[in-house]
Amino acid sequence: MKFSRQTTLRSQATVTGVGVHSGLAVSLTLGPAPIDAGFIFVRAGLDGSGREVQAVAESVIATEFATVLGDRNGPLVSTSEHVLAALRGMGVDNATIEIDGPEVPIMDGSAAPFVAAIDQAGILTQSAARRFIQVVKPVQVALGDSFGELRPHTGGFRAEVEIDFTNPVIGQQSYMLDLSPERFRREIARARTFGCMNDVAGLWDAGFALGASFENTVVFDEERLLNAEGLRYADECARHKILDVIGDLALAGLPLLGAYRSVRGGHKLNHAVLKALLADRTAWRVLESDAVRPRRGYAEVGSGMVGGMIAPAYGPDVS
Repeated sequence: MKFSRQTTLRSQATVTGVGVHSGLAVSLTLGPAPIDAGFIFVRAGLDGSGREVQAVAESVIATEFATVLGDRNGPLVSTSEHVLAALRGMGVDNATIEIDGPEVPIMDGSAAPFVAAIDQAGILTQSAARRFIQVVKPVQVALGDSFGELRPHTGGFRAEVEIDFTNPVIGQQSYMLDLSPERFRREIARARTFGCMNDVAGLWDAGFALGASFENTVVFDEERLLNAEGLRYADECARHKILDVIGDLALAGLPLLGAYRSVRGGHKLNHAVLKALLADRTAWRVLESDAVRPRRGYAEVGSGMVGGMIAPAYGPDVS
């Protein structure tokens, strides 16, 4: 599979679960899409209309606790970030994402079930050249005590996050990732969403986290982790923030060539930085793949390959 070509899914794959905020049962089907289609959410069974929304920054209508996409008719899909992270992280360029409810299912709180669905569907190389958005000058955004920036970076896309929670069990963590399908699969995809027990009542009152449970959320109180099975990584919270960054920045519409840094960030900050980049036409340019060379040792984007072999689906947790 060549670095220079766009990719889509070879066939369809379906997952079912509940929405972490809505608590409603939902089925999601990943499927192929044409060249240059990008990621398209299709709401099945919504007034029989087959309503669609493009997964781009202009479609974001809310970023409170999750990234919500919609149009002038209102919201169409909430909590889009995990499935978008899986598609972008595994190097898929074009895909349809059909759902029969208002929210992407939370599954186990990570992107791993969506990676397994991509493995099941398979990745197909298309005939058109892959295109990228290259960051050519820094763009910075400050929101209160949160800070985010996109800056030029040679060698693909890099994400750097720093978190600093008052909860002493989470505390300060950081993580850095040079994105490739192999590293996404190994280091990021299994990192689960997380929260603090003392925030739950407020979330419920606001209509959020109605489907949250120990099966799909890492939960802390002020003294300990409450999940009996423990963490998948010692720094799972920082890794999940990287996952959210990849999903939120997938809304650029094309893969990014640049480095993103987030300090005390979240969906709101990620979206604000992406909007700031796209609004400054001098800060970026579109490149075709012929102008981009993969760095040495790089597992080719979209190949789903590690060391020349197709990477397997997830097995039992070993961390």
